[in-house]
Amino acid sequence: MYILFATIAFPESLETRNIYTDLMEELRDRGHSVCVVASCERRNGKETHISVERGIRILRVRTWNIKKTRNIFEKGFGTLLVERQFRKALDDFLGDVKFDIVLTSTPPITLDGLVRYVKQRDGARSYLLLKDIFPQNAVDLGMIKKGGLLHRYFRMREKRLYRQADYIGCMSPANADFLAAHNPGLPDGKIEVCPNSIRPTDQKAPFHRAEILRRYSIPEDAAVFSYGGNLGKPQGVAFLKTVLQHHRGRKDVFFLIVGSGTEYPGLRSFLDGLAPENALLHPFLPKEEYRMLLKASDVGLIFLDPRFTIPNFPSRLLDCMDMGKPILAATDRNTDLGTIITKGGFGLWCESGDLQTFCAHVDKLVSDRTLRERMGKTARQYLLDNYTASKSADIILRHFDEGRTQNVS
Repeated sequence: MYILFATIAFPESLETRNIYTDLMEELRDRGHSVCVVASCERRNGKETHISVERGIRILRVRTWNIKKTRNIFEKGFGTLLVERQFRKALDDFLGDVKFDIVLTSTPPITLDGLVRYVKQRDGARSYLLLKDIFPQNAVDLGMIKKGGLLHRYFRMREKRLYRQADYIGCMSPANADFLAAHNPGLPDGKIEVCPNSIRPTDQKAPFHRAEILRRYSIPEDAAVFSYGGNLGKPQGVAFLKTVLQHHRGRKDVFFLIVGSGTEYPGLRSFLDGLAPENALLHPFLPKEEYRMLLKASDVGLIFLDPRFTIPNFPSRLLDCMDMGKPILAATDRNTDLGTIITKGGFGLWCESGDLQTFCAHVDKLVSDRTLRERMGKTARQYLLDNYTASKSADIILRHFDEGRTQNVS
């Protein structure tokens, strides 16, 4: 089949893996012709262009800066413009391709017109990978007012996007339940769980923990707690600061934070003032370098803002599981991430802001190496059983019959 995937979250190169690159490569390996339409933000200084990487045709469309920008005006208008920009580029560069399936992901919620256009033009069917429930997440964080003009407009676009999708894949059971409860008009069978997933890596490659830790001046005898990913408002960085301040001075604990985002400057300033000897903040590392650091760590960290009413499920969890690391998560009460990691036996959870419980979990993990190792092995196996790109592809493709064939080249 001929599959189109439209997203703003595709990396600049397939060398930088994420949940979407792994899924597209899985679909390619099953014999499907895969085309990706992705944003290429103007900060990169590149015009719209198309290339073929590892057998996947990727159309990178010049857009405004949408991700990781503090300019709310540019982010908002860029989000509104991206649908028109994607559609024009699709006609200009891939107008001769007739697609059988159109996949989209959120954010943004403003690609409903693109989906409708491809479905009408090609007779395609669609599948929405729901990774973000907007505008409710913005309401939760106080970024827009519930019932206000912006909220009503984006809620209208959200509903339209859901109507356009033939199927909607949610990240977790709680995510699916929330969507169904707040959108009662959606038909039975449209909503299902299609979790975040990756292609597990080979863990048998040579690995020298001490050498990697020394490279970053991380003490070998400390338990290393690692966080990697976006540092924005959804991540609840305020509680992360509290955690770092409380554990300042401990020699048996080290906190490694790798990431960027709107809250990075504030966290950088905070750490410069605190000057802890047991914490390191790094704005960016190549994906494989970070994965080696994560493998050298002892515990993976997850943080989410406690104000969320929507059940988020961060994809950064998967890297920790892939590397065989136990999880320590501090999130809101509405996500089922805590339930999954605790019942699955590979993590500990507390509500974001509950410093006493968080510290008790830290102490437990620091003092019990056997527990860490057992949880880490369980995490890896849970990933293999539940969160692989192969399983996600099975979930998506079971809805679609083999369609027409056509030469994309």
